[in-house]
Amino acid sequence: MRRALLRAGVAIGAVGAAGLAWGLVEAHAFTLRRVDLEVLPPGGRDLRVLHVSDLHLRPGQDDKLAFVASLADLAPDLVVTTGDNFTHPDALDPLMAAWGPLLATPGVFVFGSNDYHAPVFKNPFAYLIHGRSETTTKPQPDLPWQELRDRMAAGGWQDLTHRRTSLEVGGYRLSFRGTDDAHLDRDDYSLVEGPADVTADLNVGVTHAPYLRLLDGFTADGMDLIFAGHTHGGQVCVPGYGALVTNCDLDAARVKGLSTHTAGGQTAHLHVSAGLGTSPFAPYRFACRPEATLLTLRPRSAV
Repeated sequence: MRRALLRAGVAIGAVGAAGLAWGLVEAHAFTLRRVDLEVLPPGGRDLRVLHVSDLHLRPGQDDKLAFVASLADLAPDLVVTTGDNFTHPDALDPLMAAWGPLLATPGVFVFGSNDYHAPVFKNPFAYLIHGRSETTTKPQPDLPWQELRDRMAAGGWQDLTHRRTSLEVGGYRLSFRGTDDAHLDRDDYSLVEGPADVTADLNVGVTHAPYLRLLDGFTADGMDLIFAGHTHGGQVCVPGYGALVTNCDLDAARVKGLSTHTAGGQTAHLHVSAGLGTSPFAPYRFACRPEATLLTLRPRSAV
């Protein structure tokens, strides 16, 4: 009996070690997802929107930088980035170099917690138990987020942190509104709330963490499409089942990809990116490859 238990323990340990080893490999298996969505007014052209999130870039991640730089070859019409760009100040210059030609494309951005604060070790088992990571206790940001903001804005992208703006993209007028990071309780939707722009061809909400309070606000105000990141798609998933946690109050069924959200008698399309990175203290993914997404927005069929 004791020998059988020992063999079972060894087998379980071997499976766990193999899973961890694969998780370290999968964290570098960068993938481009493609999504089609009929959401534009009838009669126009398609729009190609590149959604990038949660790079969590740190020095030495040359393969991730190469993947980000390659995204310019997709020739998107619009770039949407939903935060958590870097985890170390020395990653700022390589990040901006990787954005490269994409900065010449119209773009919008918001920030996440790891644009403000460098990560610290957190108990991964607490994350699984509570369904979300602990928020930082650092009193002040310790990453150069203002320089990141200024350099992306100087390149031509629009900062949507508690701001509203409109862009002309591909013959369409797009109206945007965004918030600061809800995971750090920096969000205040009242600063951008109000009815959708009826003169726009598409109303878009952008935030980092898809907490329900923000999804409700965006949707009730008539946003057609909402972009978010933060969840890492669950990061460690069970094959055939999916994510165990979302790192916010969003349900696991919508942890990544395209879905919908309903609030206030309105329904919006929601796209949550599983992101491209991990915490340096948990540098693995399982059954959840790191990703960027190219959304092809198509005209709705004429009634």
